[in-house]
Amino acid sequence: GFDGLEGLDGLKGLDGHEGREGRGAAPDGPAHRPGERRDGSGDPAGLPRLWHITLRVSGARAPLREVRRGLEQLAHDHPFLLTSRYADDHAEIRYWEEARDLHDAAAVALRLWGEHRQSAKLPPWEIVGLEVIDRDTYHQRLAEGYGPPPATPVGVHPF
Repeated sequence: GFDGLEGLDGLKGLDGHEGREGRGAAPDGPAHRPGERRDGSGDPAGLPRLWHITLRVSGARAPLREVRRGLEQLAHDHPFLLTSRYADDHAEIRYWEEARDLHDAAAVALRLWGEHRQSAKLPPWEIVGLEVIDRDTYHQRLAEGYGPPPATPVGVHPF
């Protein structure tokens, strides 16, 4: 995760607008290799990249007030959560994670719910869905008119 503002360079583009790095080739342009930016420049090996995470959890019904309070505490404990949506038996959490590769980003995401279950008093739900996509894919989806809209409004909201 992020430990401070040092890792936030280039986050300007998270709202669906092109950031400092740009998107490079158009969606119908040449294919790119994993780990390579669409402009073909690639990131130096081992340097962290931004990954958009969507984590879905579900389980037995819980009081809505408790679900909301738990998600608000989770957002406080993990300050880079962008948005959470919830109902009495499921929730979706969307945020950006900084990690070296998809495997690292997915591992952190899969631990998020369990590691914060006690401290945030989250329901004992299980993870039922996980999507991890790189920043370029996120922006390409937005440009093509599909995929998740930018995570606004930021915060915890009912479905």
